Amino acid sequence: MIEKDSNLVNSLNEKFNNKIKYFLGENMLKITLTTIFTLLVSLSISSAEPYGSHASERWQIWAYTSAAPSFIGDHATVIGASGKVIREGTNGWRCEPFMPMPERGFKDAHSSVAACSDKNAIAWADAYKANEVPQLEADGWIWMIHGDLGVDNFIPYTDAQKDAGHKHFIESGAHIMLMPKDPSSLDGQSTDYTTGAPYVMFAGTPYVHLMIPLEGYYDYQPESGPK
Repeated sequence: MIEKDSNLVNSLNEKFNNKIKYFLGENMLKITLTTIFTLLVSLSISSAEPYGSHASERWQIWAYTSAAPSFIGDHATVIGASGKVIREGTNGWRCEPFMPMPERGFKDAHSSVAACSDKNAIAWADAYKANEVPQLEADGWIWMIHGDLGVDNFIPYTDAQKDAGHKHFIESGAHIMLMPKDPSSLDGQSTDYTTGAPYVMFAGTPYVHLMIPLEGYYDYQPESGPK
């Protein structure tokens, strides 16, 4: 009796498994492809560059906030090219362009030198713009996924002067910056920007900070990348 029951259970299990395999074979591919397509569409809608003028607030919000991961940029305050707030944030971060906007708008996000800064990095950036010594409560962080238009690694205020003959000019791709409360904390760190490792920029000045290259850092100046 036990043997017959066991055989019956095995038979039922086999039939059930065959039906599951049939269902998966016929339908799971459709379900999977539909799910993937829906996911990709939703991602593209939320992260794709907006159509229209690059001087529009909509485009500026996209360009500046995408300088950081979405979990930061989506909740950050956005400063437009006019210097005015065009979107209030909730997380204490500020996203903005570090270059003035041309009359017809920026060519792309890279040319805007978009940056997203935390509270202390905001103080650093404001001091740099005003040619003042930064006064930070703690170390600050800046995301610059779109990179920048370059600067001499040892000379502040050489921004975007690519054709000015600077010996150590580097146009950066994606990176993060650490702005130290205590500039001396970076003493002894390398200033070599060609290795792919973190390095110090503006050593010996009040604006010294640590550059942390990310994937694509050398896209705009591949000749400076690791050999």
